[in-house]
Amino acid sequence: MRRNLAIVLTSALVLVGCGSGSGGGLDAVEVGSSKNPSVTVPEDFTTDSTETRVVNEGSGDEVQDGDTVKLNYVAVNGRTGKQFDNSFKAESPLTTQLTEGSVLTGFVKGLTGQKVGSRVLVAIPPKDGFAEGQARDQAEQTLGVKADDTMVFLFDIVAKVPTEAKGAAEKLPKTVPSITLKDDKPAGFTTSGDVTKDPEKAAAYVAIKGDGEKVAKGASITAHYVGQVYPDGKVFDSSWDRGTPSTFSLDQVIACWKDLLPGQTIGSRVVLVCPADSAYGDSPQEGSGIEPGDTLTFAIDLLDAS
Repeated sequence: MRRNLAIVLTSALVLVGCGSGSGGGLDAVEVGSSKNPSVTVPEDFTTDSTETRVVNEGSGDEVQDGDTVKLNYVAVNGRTGKQFDNSFKAESPLTTQLTEGSVLTGFVKGLTGQKVGSRVLVAIPPKDGFAEGQARDQAEQTLGVKADDTMVFLFDIVAKVPTEAKGAAEKLPKTVPSITLKDDKPAGFTTSGDVTKDPEKAAAYVAIKGDGEKVAKGASITAHYVGQVYPDGKVFDSSWDRGTPSTFSLDQVIACWKDLLPGQTIGSRVVLVCPADSAYGDSPQEGSGIEPGDTLTFAIDLLDAS
């Protein structure tokens, strides 16, 4: 179910609401203290504006508009009083950017200014929740949240996710294309006479060695990345250009990523060279800028994993 919520959230067309409350009806909401906390709301709970109540204040940095954060949460429908999602139970935190257009307006209003380590209740009215159209329909069909429902979230703000790799720089072999930078961020690769022309096997190289935990097999990772046709062809994808990191499961990516990113450390910048048989083979997505049989190369900043 948590994956369903993530899909609906990322496809939402966000409505811009006005102002947020601070407490109000949330004083009547009861929160349990167990590892998997319960959230009990009054019957037919509603609010006209996004309200926030700090249950326990953390001691970490304040969360700002535009930050990428890792959250554990319980989600409750105010109308029914029933949970429609619970990342504590699923042991699968949500990583999202707090910015208009990337997530629900109520998330941005309710969490901006709160501290990492805090437990926070946020009540979100329909105008700050799911918009009309496909996201609205998905919310009702998948989550049981109707157009007039208030949603109540209990959030644990686990961490702010870094925006770039940080660690000790390591020299790439001459046989690997060199990373080019734009505004200090990877923008692609350049080649030289020493670069291997037709690599036969997928390989990983570390450009910056982070000191975080090792990425586990099948983990959900948050990363900034740029992808280019090897060795210095078309740049076909860049999260840096989009302005927000991407989060996805390593069970749902090309074999090169799935096989070579586990074991790398969080905070690292990793270069992957991916021959076609470990990438998209002879069937790349139409319009992707990748041709059948292309070898690909990526620069990846590993920002977080869970």
